[in-house]
Amino acid sequence: MQTPRDALTQLWTSAGGDIAALDAVTLSGEEPQLPSSFRVAAAAQVSVAASGLAAAEIWRLRSGQAQEVAVDMRHAVVECRSERYLRVDGQPPPPAWDVIAGVYKTGDGRFVRLHTNFPHHRAAVCDVLSCKPEREAVQAALLQWDGEAFETAAYAAGGVVALMRSFEQWSALPQAKALAALPAIAIEKIGEAAPRPWPAGNQPLAGLRVLDLSRVIAGPVAGRTLAGHGADVMLVSGPELPAIPWLVIDTGRGKFSCSLELKSKQGRDIMRELVAGADIFSQGYRPSALASLGFAPEQAAQISPGIIYVSLSAYGHAGPWAERRGFDSLVQSATGFNHAEGLAAGIDGPKELPAQMLDHATGYLMAFGAMMARARQSREGGSWHVRVSLAQTGRWLWHLGRIADGLKTADLKADAVSPFLQESSSGFGPLRAVSHSAALSRTPAYWMRPAMPLGSHAPQWPSR
Repeated sequence: MQTPRDALTQLWTSAGGDIAALDAVTLSGEEPQLPSSFRVAAAAQVSVAASGLAAAEIWRLRSGQAQEVAVDMRHAVVECRSERYLRVDGQPPPPAWDVIAGVYKTGDGRFVRLHTNFPHHRAAVCDVLSCKPEREAVQAALLQWDGEAFETAAYAAGGVVALMRSFEQWSALPQAKALAALPAIAIEKIGEAAPRPWPAGNQPLAGLRVLDLSRVIAGPVAGRTLAGHGADVMLVSGPELPAIPWLVIDTGRGKFSCSLELKSKQGRDIMRELVAGADIFSQGYRPSALASLGFAPEQAAQISPGIIYVSLSAYGHAGPWAERRGFDSLVQSATGFNHAEGLAAGIDGPKELPAQMLDHATGYLMAFGAMMARARQSREGGSWHVRVSLAQTGRWLWHLGRIADGLKTADLKADAVSPFLQESSSGFGPLRAVSHSAALSRTPAYWMRPAMPLGSHAPQWPSR
């Protein structure tokens, strides 16, 4: 079984990092930290450490100064559950899930998971099932369906669901086989451009401009991380796009937030101006959606030669599921995690991981890939495309190995979490939220801007 340092070394060098830089990293803490048979705490620590080390390396390129990077395992895994520890004016999060979201049995004795937090996803499921949005009605309707047939029909109708599969069943699918040869993070050159100089500033990413077109957890965590290291991050939302308010608050720290209707010519014109001034374009939409609007990777590289374009997908950019929507809980179900965790717990049915670990780890890997590509751009020039997916992060987590008695671990109590919380102001009221867990000795991460409601800022970059 790999140690966390071994896993970090493999991740770092696979993305082109200098192995000597790893001497600056201290990883503290012991597994397990949470009740799971999977190494969720190690995944949290390693993914956060990779992003922190990338920021430190950029600072060295900019200033000539080396620095130490330390990541405590407990702090990292708490940060990978940041949404559950957020308090706004002392109040805890509201219920996270829609009334019909969750796990159901199908007529062939299998399990399916529904993700219905967005109204149009709920409507799609109910349309396919011809039932009311009530748990009893949904369960009764699903007992008339074969599980895989329902999964296929729901996706065709615009829903987001997943059939629970074992790891062996997942591995036999064409989608899993398409991903097997791909790295956890793919970084490729997509255009020619001169090297971009580093702007002035006192943080690793100071003066860099990041467009964040993402929702829910993974993509927003990437933007929050880049903002913590000094980038000017502009979250772009649409006036009609649904959002989960609590996640907007938690992941909005450090960001500007504007609203654009990209289906309109005016909105696309403004977006092109933003892209022209951007260093990093980070997005979590299906590839065809942005391409149809003029903002595919190659199109962005034409607008802004030298840009770093980061693409997040649910099931990877290759294979028959490349366009399939998905969320952490669904990818856990489809790729074997819920089945394996259920078996380890001795229950008949799925069991979730104790954190949205695919989401959070993927967010840090997105930030890591963006920074590694930007460092490469400063040396070699070019425009670059970074690709990550929840399924590939899951594959990476799976191959970290298992913890035999991990499910016997007690969950973290309030006194274990409180050292990692900090107070701040926001456009929503006073916040208590998890601080960043990668400690850099010269350029500690912090969020210079408060979390604000969607659309609070004008869609224009601040002057450098």
